[in-house]
Amino acid sequence: MKIYSESYGCTQSKSETGLYVNSMLGEGNTLVSRPEDADLSIIGTCVVIKQTEDRMIRRIEELSRVSRVRVMGCLSTTNGGSLAQDNIEVISSRSFRDFYTGKLDDVEIREPSIFEGIPINQGCTGSCNFCISHLARGKLLSRPIEKIRNQVVMQLQKGLREVRISSLDTAAYGKDCGVRLNNLVDGIVSIDDDFMLRVGMMEPRNTLEILPQLLDSYGSSKVFKFLHIPVQSGDDRILELMNREYAAADFLKIVDAFRERFPEIVISTDIISGYHGDDDQSFDANCRIIERTRPDIINITRFSPRPFTKDYNAHVPPSNDVKRWTAAYTDLHRQITRDRLQSMIGKTASIMVTESGKNGTVVGRDNSYRPVVISGKFGKYARVEVEIVDSAGTYLIGRPLAS
Repeated sequence: MKIYSESYGCTQSKSETGLYVNSMLGEGNTLVSRPEDADLSIIGTCVVIKQTEDRMIRRIEELSRVSRVRVMGCLSTTNGGSLAQDNIEVISSRSFRDFYTGKLDDVEIREPSIFEGIPINQGCTGSCNFCISHLARGKLLSRPIEKIRNQVVMQLQKGLREVRISSLDTAAYGKDCGVRLNNLVDGIVSIDDDFMLRVGMMEPRNTLEILPQLLDSYGSSKVFKFLHIPVQSGDDRILELMNREYAAADFLKIVDAFRERFPEIVISTDIISGYHGDDDQSFDANCRIIERTRPDIINITRFSPRPFTKDYNAHVPPSNDVKRWTAAYTDLHRQITRDRLQSMIGKTASIMVTESGKNGTVVGRDNSYRPVVISGKFGKYARVEVEIVDSAGTYLIGRPLAS
């Protein structure tokens, strides 16, 4: 059977799709690069906002015209019943949770090109009023450390040197089985090989519970100094409406602790613009927390009420206000990004090449996961010492130093 795949949304969705497809390869099943050549197309889906869900549905319909389709990800749970038809199969939440506790643990990585990373747990411990993902994914279900570690070893044996672990909330990992994220990180970095580990998004509430231990684990030279921790709002009133179960001060405590320990760490966060209850007061609070923490990356999302959530029928602020707030956050972030990147000019860095660039360049990542573009012929995962000579938009420009 010829299989085509594509995936959308978060790193976890892409990781799951890549491993699921890898589990099907071999024994006569092969991967093809075009859906027109496939007997079966597998698509990993996302429904975080309505616009994305609509795009998923259109893409599934397009794929179903040229091959059979198997639907994975959050859409399969939230809207799967209306999608299933003769040419479209939907993987149910229950059957995929079974995959998490069984076959996923021993998937052989046959095709590294579609391997995006390693999912470490299904579901989360939160119950945010706006979030459809925790409804789609269910309660926390963590994979054993030894199974994840074995999969990292398999990845390294295939020559893949950037290890990514992902979930809806990596900081929730292990709360259901008596271990925590720091134990997993320690277990991975103890593998005797040359690689770098990127830890996926973690929620503030669970991060606070393991903050000292996590800081120690991040001290490993094998861990990218990269922290994705969504604040969503700098206004405690809005955080309470969201049922986020932490205060803005908690987010500040985490960021300050990581910045004190690792001054050049990259901080990535998320802001929801136009949440119900948002007003100019919450807008000011968001601007203050952005200016106070100066994140390197800010994912700004307009509030999109999702079905089945407590916020579905919530009254949203006027569109003109939301546009104004979103534009202001974007401008503020653009200035912060420019300043932070320019502050790196003149410094030296060790980068790991991760992909090909344009016009004879390659792209590497420094120890804080900043993208650095350099000229020259360097193989993937090569380690290169560079001087940062310029910046452009969202990346740095480096000059390789003589060895």
